[in-house]
Amino acid sequence: MSEWSSGGIYESYVGRWSRLVATEFVDWLEQPAGLRWLDVGCGTGALTSTILRTADPAAVVGVDPSDGFIEYARQTIHDERVSFDVRSAAELPDGPFDAVVSGLVLNFVPERVEALRRMREIGSTVAIYVWDYAGGMQLMRYFFDAMTEVRPQDRDQDEGRRFAFCTPEGLDELFAAAGFSTVRIREIVVPTQFESFDDYWNPFLGGQGVAPAYLRSLAEADQVELREAVRARLPIEADGSIKLTARAWAAIG
Repeated sequence: MSEWSSGGIYESYVGRWSRLVATEFVDWLEQPAGLRWLDVGCGTGALTSTILRTADPAAVVGVDPSDGFIEYARQTIHDERVSFDVRSAAELPDGPFDAVVSGLVLNFVPERVEALRRMREIGSTVAIYVWDYAGGMQLMRYFFDAMTEVRPQDRDQDEGRRFAFCTPEGLDELFAAAGFSTVRIREIVVPTQFESFDDYWNPFLGGQGVAPAYLRSLAEADQVELREAVRARLPIEADGSIKLTARAWAAIG
């Protein structure tokens, strides 16, 4: 199983938290009703479903390179205004679109500036959001901080190091390089609460996403060592629950 193939497993890991961010994101965009939207890297449909529910669009096209994610979105989103297609960010459909959006995807696009330029060509408004991997995405931050402690040889796997541009300054530079003259950026912080350590940890076992795929690559003993290092760091309440927050950075051009 690849790290981007099972929509259901990904949903339990991070998709459910993306849905919370998507609600604030779409509200912030303040787009009028009746528009034609393109959701680039739509994944399991977190952003697409939010647009359908809250933005009163004329149509939404969702594209993603993962067959598994597109199939999950098709099975869970039933709306005559939406269509899905298996495409990468380098193969975007011709426009025009009124709004081109992308949630939690830009960091996985090899040619980010080129992708933003293409989005600008086909969309009147372009907006994205990414996790604050280096600081504010706590459920991942606790994992990678523990990994760096027990397996310093693997520090380059840390998404905070890999995606250092996921900051206000980094996003502003990317949008400017892609030709946008005006860029607005804001933070979006949502709660990520877990009933227990198992509720927190089990999604990491599914192999869907960077951290889970890395965990799966380890020998069983190393997985156990990392699990216990993460457990020791987490702020576990007396009742076993874990209350964290997740911060995303959003940009509109």
